[in-house]
Amino acid sequence: MSDQISRNVTLNNETGLHARPASEFVKEASKHDAKVTVNGVDAKSLLGIMAMGASKGTELQLVAEGPEAEAALNGLVGLVESNFGE
Repeated sequence: MSDQISRNVTLNNETGLHARPASEFVKEASKHDAKVTVNGVDAKSLLGIMAMGASKGTELQLVAEGPEAEAALNGLVGLVESNFGE
Protein backbone atom coordinates (compact mmCIF):
# COMPACT_ATOMS: atom_id res chain seq x y z
CA MET A 1 0.00 0.00 0.00
CA SER A 2 1.41 3.37 -0.97
CA ASP A 3 1.70 6.33 1.33
CA GLN A 4 -0.63 9.29 1.16
CA ILE A 5 0.74 12.56 -0.09
CA SER A 6 -0.91 15.93 0.24
CA ARG A 7 -0.60 19.46 -1.08
CA ASN A 8 -2.45 22.67 -0.31
CA VAL A 9 -3.45 25.19 -2.96
CA THR A 10 -5.70 28.26 -2.92
CA LEU A 11 -8.45 28.92 -5.46
CA ASN A 12 -7.82 32.25 -7.19
CA ASN A 13 -10.16 32.02 -10.18
CA GLU A 14 -13.28 34.21 -10.04
CA THR A 15 -15.88 31.41 -10.08
CA GLY A 16 -14.19 28.96 -7.70
CA LEU A 17 -15.01 25.27 -8.19
CA HIS A 18 -18.32 25.69 -10.00
CA ALA A 19 -19.57 24.30 -13.33
CA ARG A 20 -16.71 24.34 -15.88
CA PRO A 21 -13.79 24.49 -13.40
CA ALA A 22 -15.34 21.68 -11.33
CA SER A 23 -15.75 19.59 -14.47
CA GLU A 24 -12.11 20.18 -15.46
CA PHE A 25 -10.98 19.34 -11.92
CA VAL A 26 -12.86 16.02 -11.94
CA LYS A 27 -11.62 15.21 -15.45
CA GLU A 28 -7.99 15.76 -14.35
CA ALA A 29 -8.42 13.70 -11.15
CA SER A 30 -10.01 10.86 -13.13
CA LYS A 31 -7.02 10.56 -15.49
CA HIS A 32 -4.86 9.08 -12.74
CA ASP A 33 -4.69 5.71 -11.01
CA ALA A 34 -4.95 7.24 -7.56
CA LYS A 35 -7.56 7.85 -4.89
CA VAL A 36 -7.77 11.64 -4.59
CA THR A 37 -9.73 13.75 -2.15
CA VAL A 38 -10.10 17.52 -1.87
CA ASN A 39 -11.07 18.78 1.58
CA GLY A 40 -12.28 15.24 2.30
CA VAL A 41 -14.47 14.97 -0.83
CA ASP A 42 -13.83 12.46 -3.64
CA ALA A 43 -12.07 14.51 -6.34
CA LYS A 44 -13.56 12.26 -9.03
CA SER A 45 -17.17 13.13 -8.05
CA LEU A 46 -18.54 16.14 -9.93
CA LEU A 47 -21.55 16.41 -7.62
CA GLY A 48 -19.31 16.19 -4.56
CA ILE A 49 -16.95 18.88 -5.84
CA MET A 50 -19.77 21.23 -6.79
CA ALA A 51 -21.54 20.62 -3.46
CA MET A 52 -18.44 21.89 -1.64
CA GLY A 53 -19.25 25.38 -2.87
CA ALA A 54 -15.55 26.28 -2.91
CA SER A 55 -15.22 29.92 -3.92
CA LYS A 56 -12.31 32.23 -4.72
CA GLY A 57 -9.87 32.32 -1.81
CA THR A 58 -10.78 28.83 -0.51
CA GLU A 59 -7.77 26.74 0.49
CA LEU A 60 -7.95 23.22 -0.89
CA GLN A 61 -6.21 20.31 0.76
CA LEU A 62 -5.52 17.68 -1.88
CA VAL A 63 -4.69 14.18 -0.65
CA ALA A 64 -3.76 11.34 -2.98
CA GLU A 65 -2.83 7.71 -2.59
CA GLY A 66 -1.94 5.17 -5.24
CA PRO A 67 0.52 4.50 -8.07
CA GLU A 68 -0.11 7.86 -9.75
CA ALA A 69 -0.68 9.97 -6.63
CA GLU A 70 2.17 12.40 -7.37
CA ALA A 71 1.07 12.88 -10.99
CA ALA A 72 -2.53 13.42 -9.89
CA LEU A 73 -1.57 16.12 -7.38
CA ASN A 74 0.79 17.81 -9.84
CA GLY A 75 -1.97 17.94 -12.46
CA LEU A 76 -4.60 19.26 -10.06
CA VAL A 77 -2.33 21.87 -8.47
CA GLY A 78 -1.29 23.01 -11.96
CA LEU A 79 -4.92 23.33 -12.98
CA VAL A 80 -5.82 25.39 -9.91
CA GLU A 81 -2.68 27.56 -10.19
CA SER A 82 -3.50 28.29 -13.85
CA ASN A 83 -6.95 29.52 -12.69
CA PHE A 84 -8.50 26.86 -14.95
CA GLY A 85 -7.46 28.93 -17.96
CA GLU A 86 -9.82 31.78 -17.00
